[in-house]
Formats: sequence, structure tokens, C-alpha cells
Amino acid sequence: MTSTTTERTFLLPDLGEGLTEAEVVHWLVAAGDVVTTDQPVVEVETAKSVVEVPSPYAGRVAALHAVEGELVEVGRPLISIAPETADATAETYREEEQAGSGNVLIGYGTSAPTGPGRRRRPRGAPPAPVAGAAPVGATGPVAGAGPAATDHRPVKVISPIVRRLARDAGLDLRAIRPTGAGGVVTRSDVGAALASALQAPAAPDAVPAAGARESVVPKPGAPTALVRAAPVPAAPVPAASVPDATPPVSSGGERRIPLSGFRKAASRVLSRSRAEIPEATVWVDVDATALWDLREAARTSADPGPGLLAYLARFVVAGLKEYPVLNGRLDVERDEIVVPDAINLGVAVQGKQGLVVPAVLGAGSMTTAELDTALRELTARARAGRATAEELAAGTFTLNNYGSFRVDGSAAIINHPQVAILGIGRIIDRPWVVDGEIVPRKIAQLSFVFDHRVCDGGTAAGFVRSVADAIENPAAAIVRL
Repeated sequence: MTSTTTERTFLLPDLGEGLTEAEVVHWLVAAGDVVTTDQPVVEVETAKSVVEVPSPYAGRVAALHAVEGELVEVGRPLISIAPETADATAETYREEEQAGSGNVLIGYGTSAPTGPGRRRRPRGAPPAPVAGAAPVGATGPVAGAGPAATDHRPVKVISPIVRRLARDAGLDLRAIRPTGAGGVVTRSDVGAALASALQAPAAPDAVPAAGARESVVPKPGAPTALVRAAPVPAAPVPAASVPDATPPVSSGGERRIPLSGFRKAASRVLSRSRAEIPEATVWVDVDATALWDLREAARTSADPGPGLLAYLARFVVAGLKEYPVLNGRLDVERDEIVVPDAINLGVAVQGKQGLVVPAVLGAGSMTTAELDTALRELTARARAGRATAEELAAGTFTLNNYGSFRVDGSAAIINHPQVAILGIGRIIDRPWVVDGEIVPRKIAQLSFVFDHRVCDGGTAAGFVRSVADAIENPAAAIVRL
């Protein structure tokens, strides 16, 4: 950071994890806006996730030193801010920030709320030359979302995920009827507003809002999700359909699409995994009928019970305790296998920025119900690009549910520096031989990829059979856990 007598320039800070650059995704302020200390001014995409960067200065925005879609190196100018008079620099938060978003960078501190709040420019809207920009996602009232409130009514939004969902859906937060305690706009309120808007006759091709769902497919043609998630405005978009910040360049009958910072980072990690790890794969078809029935029996009208992924995660954790080498990593410089005490279970999540693998920290000590809660919360935040740097870097083993994409198997790539990854395909009705008779059963395929340097096929097969046996006889397995 540098400073002059007239204005101060904030340099892109070190965002951790050894990252050297970040891509500007969306400016939250424009030249001429008044900002406060610790107010988020820009969303940037690192190799890990999308984060909001707060300003260490208060004053009026003098200049933005990068355009949306541009890569900025750490230590390069990001934004210049001219100090305002003492009366004009009320270093405060908008009412929605009083609960704290948890996104303040280390070392900046947080000012106590004492006055009026900040303004944010809606995504896609032209920069506001002066203070007084519209609220987050303001694009006009939404049909069925309730009467629009007057401009002086404060908008209470505690969760940054809620603000992002509303902005991405083009919803005006002032027009959404809050149902949370104290008039707080919740995620379900945003989902209800979007669902109401999509039901309007003028939008026949709109995708209905996704409700709580299961991401394992019970039979062909009827896909459901393995994790029951809270209602969200739309289903997660596969990475291939997410537009890059930099538009494609057409030339000579072909298109060239620049890799985003996220895709470049993923390319480096995956290429390193393929180049360094001598991987091997084993797989087994597993009869999940008993697990399916156990999950259904645990459901009540008041409590849906744990999802299938939570049970599978519990069985994986038990298998890793039995075969701890698969929870480790290889120190090639010292020719040692390093096995940590903790099991941080990574879960592959397809988010808006692409595939990420955040981890449930301390999964080894959790019950099935605790794993279910942790998985739902982690998946929701990861899909919104809000998983923490620790969650994205601390995984010791990866569980991948590619059944949500309606496929049966996958030759997965190990998430370096981990040494193994387990995947489960869709659960569908198939003919199966039981006691000499062919009967319909709910069958899924487990695919296990492991680093052959840390173990041989016997260990890998033992782990897979441990998980498969627990799936086929879950009641007995849970008693032993």
C-alpha cells in the first residue's frame, strides 16, 4: 500500500496459499463512490475461490486500476481513494453488515457501526458517477416478491451468499419480503421470490427454482441429488457452461477462449497429478438397497434425516481409520508417507467457477447427523464460491459423487497432494442375483483411484470392500462405528 497527501492507493494484497495473481470478477464500487474502512470494494477470483476484498481506507473512490476480467498481480495497484472530510468519512457498515460476513482480510480490523452504510453497484449495471448507487442486484421489482419498499427502508441481509444469489438472479432486495428474525432476508426468501418471478407467463422457458433434493438417481430417467440441499434459486451450472470473464476471440473460423485464473490453476494441479502419481484404479458394483431402505426408514415428517452422502462419508471415514495410509500424502524429498491425525474429508463440488474440493474439517470425529449438516453447509458455500481457503486446502482424502451427473463411473484424477479418491456413481434399479434368484436391487458403482507408491492393490481392495460392505449392511456397520 502507498500513500500521498491527496489520495491513497491500495495494492492487491497477498490472499494466501502462495497465490501471485487474482482476476477481477466484479467491482462493487465505482469512481466517485464514498467507501468506508473495511468495506468490500471488489470481488476477485483466485485459484481457490471468489473472495471480496475490503478497503483499508475510507474516502471517495478516485480510480479503479483494473477492469473486470483483468488479471492483477499481488502488489499491483487495485484502487485509489481520496480522503474525505471528517464529517463525510463515517467508517461504518450498512445494517446488513452489522452481523459480519467473515470476509475481512487479516490485519484490517473492523470498525464499529456508527452511521449510514455503503452502496454497491449491481452486477452488469453502468458505474455510478456519484454516491447513491442502487442496492445489490437492483433491476426493478420482481413479480410476486412483495411490494417494493421505499428507498429509506434498511435492507437486512446477514449472509453474503444471500446477497450474491439475489444479485446473480437480478432480484431487488428491497422488493423481497423478509421472513427471518428481525426482518432479515434469508436464502429461502430469495428462492421464493425467484420462483414467483419464474412462474409469470412472460417467462415460459425459465428454469424452476430448485427445492430440497437428493443427488443420487434412484432409477433411470428420475435423477435426484445425493445431498438434500436447502432451496436455491437455480441448480449449479457445469463449468463448461460458465462464461469466462474474458470474451472469446473469433479468428479464421475458430474461437479462442482464454483460460480464467481458476482454470489455469486447476490445469496446473491436474497436470501435476497425472505427471507425478502412478495411479491405479479398482472398482466394485455395490448393492445399496439396504442403505436406501435405512435412509427412508429414518425419515419423518418433521425430520428428513441424514442424506445418503452423509452415510457414505461415515463409511469412508471408518475405512480411512482402518487403512490410514490412504489418508496421507507422500513426501518425495524424504521418501516418507505422512499420515495426519485428522481426517479432513474433501467433497467434489461443481460450482459457478468450476470444480472445487472443499473439505469437512475434522470429519473423523463426526456422527452421521453431524456429517450431514456439515456437508450441506459446505456444499452450499462452495457452490456460491464462498468456501474458505482452509477448507479448500486442508483435504486429506476426496469423496466424489458423480452420480449427480447421471453417470455410473469415472476414471478420476487424484487431488494432489492427496493419494486417493473414491467416487460413487448413480444408484439405479438393476437385476441382481439374491439367494439364487434374479431380483431388482438398487445398485451403484464405487470407483477407487490410489497412488500405487503408498500402497499395493491389497490395501486398496481392502478399503473399497470395507466401504462396500458397510453400504450393503449399513445397520451392522453403524453399530460398529
